[in-house]
Amino acid sequence: MTKKFKFINTQSKKEFLALPDVIQKRFANDLNAICQDKEPFSKFKHLKDSVGIGAVELIENGRPAYRTVYVAKFADTVFILHSFTKTTNGVDRKAMDTAKKRYKLMMKEING
Repeated sequence: MTKKFKFINTQSKKEFLALPDVIQKRFANDLNAICQDKEPFSKFKHLKDSVGIGAVELIENGRPAYRTVYVAKFADTVFILHSFTKTTNGVDRKAMDTAKKRYKLMMKEING
């Protein structure tokens, strides 16, 4: 079954569209693969402890580095929570806080 993908809010869509074109295309290819129950092509990391169960971060390293956080474990939708440019080594706490808040928004939407 093919899933659809959805931005959790207008800000998450704006963030994704603000990524450089080449990164946007790469992450879009990843999200399309995920919608078809395949592994993403990019590196990824599970964020169950910092964001929530099922949250995954797509990783594009470099200077700067880019990230998109999504959740694909509920119903027939891949939710895009947050996209950002990573400028620090280690965990970007502000970005993780944003993703965590949006995870809660997503849970409210799922549980109606």
